[in-house]
Amino acid sequence: MDMRVLGIDYGDKNIGLAVSDPLRITAQGLGFYQQKGKKKDREYFQGLVAEYSIGRIVVGLPLRMDGTPGSRVEKTRRFADWLGSALGIPIVFWDERLTTKEAFRILREQKAAPKKKKALKDQISASLILASYLESER
Repeated sequence: MDMRVLGIDYGDKNIGLAVSDPLRITAQGLGFYQQKGKKKDREYFQGLVAEYSIGRIVVGLPLRMDGTPGSRVEKTRRFADWLGSALGIPIVFWDERLTTKEAFRILREQKAAPKKKKALKDQISASLILASYLESER
């Protein structure tokens, strides 16, 4: 069975999620996860890995426009290191510059309600990160 890729847009409260199809061609949003503490977080992500046959995780790296590490890079790396060791799955970092801006553009075009926009932003950002990564693999 082909292993899927999980895309993550890491945030302080919410973690945007997306998963590839088994052939690693498309990225589908999986919503977002609200962190609940290391034990529950590990169980949640272990469940995702089992349910979707995840073989690799792509984590968006919040670089500044000039390519230097932004203030969130260290937090993101710590989370990804924890996640990789908790799950025993390879982690790949992916430049996520402009994904939030692009996510808001998509939401504007869809004329989503303001409350719904906030919830969808993380999922769309994760999908954009994953789609960009999958495109680079081809």
